[in-house]
Amino acid sequence: MPAPYDAVVIGGGHNGLVCAAYLARAGRRVLVLERGERLGGAAASAQVFPGYTFSVFSYVVSLLRPEIIRDLELPRHGLHILPLESTLTPLANGDYLAQWNDHDRNRRELARHSLRDAEAYDEFGRLMHMMARAVKPLLGAVPPDPASLRPRDLMGLARLASHARGLGPERFYALNKLLTMSAADYLDEWFETEVLKATKAASGIIGMLAGPRSPGTAYVLLHHYMGEIDGVFRAWGFAKGGNGSVSAAIAGAARGFGAELRTGAAVARVLVKNGQATGVALDSGEEIPARAVVSNADPRSTFLALVGETHLPGEFVDALRRYRFRGASGKVNLALGELPNFTCLPGAGPHLRGAISVSPSVDYLERAYDDAKYGEFSRHPYMDIIIPSLIDPAMAPPGQHVMSIFVQYAPYHLNGGWNDARREAFGDAVIDTLAQYAPNLKSAILHRQVITPADIEHMVGLPEGNIFQGELTLQQMFCLRPVPGWAQHRTPIRGLYQCGAGTHPGGGVMGASGRNAAHKIVQDGVL
Repeated sequence: MPAPYDAVVIGGGHNGLVCAAYLARAGRRVLVLERGERLGGAAASAQVFPGYTFSVFSYVVSLLRPEIIRDLELPRHGLHILPLESTLTPLANGDYLAQWNDHDRNRRELARHSLRDAEAYDEFGRLMHMMARAVKPLLGAVPPDPASLRPRDLMGLARLASHARGLGPERFYALNKLLTMSAADYLDEWFETEVLKATKAASGIIGMLAGPRSPGTAYVLLHHYMGEIDGVFRAWGFAKGGNGSVSAAIAGAARGFGAELRTGAAVARVLVKNGQATGVALDSGEEIPARAVVSNADPRSTFLALVGETHLPGEFVDALRRYRFRGASGKVNLALGELPNFTCLPGAGPHLRGAISVSPSVDYLERAYDDAKYGEFSRHPYMDIIIPSLIDPAMAPPGQHVMSIFVQYAPYHLNGGWNDARREAFGDAVIDTLAQYAPNLKSAILHRQVITPADIEHMVGLPEGNIFQGELTLQQMFCLRPVPGWAQHRTPIRGLYQCGAGTHPGGGVMGASGRNAAHKIVQDGVL
């Protein structure tokens, strides 16, 4: 039998690659095993149609932690982030709300809708910036166990309390509001313009089977507000070449530090002996020994499928069964023969080089959620749209374009289940809705790809198609993620760790879970 690796990482999604890169950087011998033929998981680029390259699933860069970019020298490995400098929200009456990175231009646009909101916007931005800075240190921290008397956990709780005291009363109370309120209620305290509130509230429902009036969605809004590019919070960008280039850069860094990456290597089970993980067995029958095993798979798949209940405490298994996914997101990727021509702003202006949000009112978003709440896809869905070929022309043939449409709501548990007919009906609802704002859209479509939550589960292994590898709700956050008592990347199996988005701080193309897990493994001294 060959000498064991120091660590075998199950799954070549971006968190698994980040974990492997940090472990290899620390001098450990690391092997990543990916069941598919490509690395990256949901952070992937592909020519879905000849000549047209898409970020098939995840499609923007914002949450990727700047310390990871620096530590792994990702620009040296090909990462190039192009800024998205605006958000356009078209309205059915022919008007619109445009938000720009230029402060004066943005203020004039807000004042066109409401002088009061133009005044409030800067103060709101300052507070959210403070909240993002307050939460930022927690993203890179392993949550202490509040029920533990271990010195390390007590010290962690003391640091957490000190951090909370250091926020001051204003920021402490504001953070409590963001953790508990609905996005709609929170924004009602700040603004009066319906389209502004809706466009902001949309950030609070991304990836959630919840409406803008559901408690807890204000935190999801903050989660997305923590996007940071070059030190600027709430900055969003597009990775040149699509989000697959993010994964490729991390993979390049991991290889550069000495990690070995294998594709087409599906793990069948984690090898366990006397309560200790000793390696993995592949579908092929090959067994690979290792001193530690790190799973980038979701918590339920890791323990119930790869480990098995017989090796686990009963209460731990029960808690895993209560862990919720409830995927609610879909994707439509379009190849276009011409640019969409929006009635509210005709022509190919700079408004098409940023994001386009179909979120005209909070009521619109809540009604879209109502459809999903009762087991149907939204007939008039929320959409977040970008046209990557305008900022990266290599994504499409000359004069043609690709369009990425992130869609809510498409519930995984659809009445009657997903099939080809329901998938196409969902795609039709998306196109019909968007064509109300850009009437030439239907005639411009050359090809389309419609992806449901069931497709996401099948294609990249995210259970129920949940883009966060589990809901970002209060009962599944921080020291409760994935289950109480096991939020520190360790597991009931000695030598088995988790590094996926099912651990704190959660999902998005962030990489923090992978980085935190690697630091925890090295700190524990198991390697």
